[in-house]
Amino acid sequence: MENIRLEYRGETAVLTVDRPKALNALNSATLREMEEALSLLEEQKDLRTVIVTGGGEKSFVAGADISEMVNASAPEGREMALLAKRCFERLEQMPVVTIAAVNGYALGGGCELAMACDIRVAAENAIFGQPECGLGILPGFGGTQRLARLVGKGLAKELIFTCRRIDAQEACRIGLVNQVVPQTELLESCLAMAEEIGRSAPLGVAYAKQAINAGLDIDLDSGLQMEANLFGLAFATQDKHEGMTAFLEKRKEKHFSGQ
Repeated sequence: MENIRLEYRGETAVLTVDRPKALNALNSATLREMEEALSLLEEQKDLRTVIVTGGGEKSFVAGADISEMVNASAPEGREMALLAKRCFERLEQMPVVTIAAVNGYALGGGCELAMACDIRVAAENAIFGQPECGLGILPGFGGTQRLARLVGKGLAKELIFTCRRIDAQEACRIGLVNQVVPQTELLESCLAMAEEIGRSAPLGVAYAKQAINAGLDIDLDSGLQMEANLFGLAFATQDKHEGMTAFLEKRKEKHFSGQ
């Protein structure tokens, strides 16, 4: 892979969009490589978390690659949006937890990539925005859908219609970002969070992620029924037995098996 780099830190994988000369802009080749990388990650049985970040210190992902899109036809534009949809949905639906380590510009497709992750941690220099309407198009990699779910419909419309950029602190205030840290501490902060998540039961986390994600798209009663079903499934796991037994015996649980 030329534009995507994978490295492993124990039970955590770091997926880096590595096109720093293009500010890590997403073109079709990069999206296809990201799909390939996600396939590799899905094969890792001991994986607990994935951190997504950008190469260099200036940009997370500065958007989709305008040089590829400028002469694209309507069918080609739609195909690129569907490629991103497939890729980002795959990231969003992974049973392991995904953390966006936003180390700079997260504009357009970059903001959309971050929103497809479970948790977003931003460096102090991070900048977020959806500038597509200023380019004669609209967000096409999930921005019109995920942004409204994160910050509310009215604010999402304002940010998309005005193309306004916001800094990391404002992004945190409106709920787009979970926390803001100094740039020099960004990756270590995400790794520390990944380690903390890794102390929880893998299936418990996976079921909880499934319930939260699916619950946003259904009515409350259906969501509660789904939660009860998953709660029941968790009772059949070895992790439940170990976690509760350790609690009653007042000891630290052994490493959860994910079974």
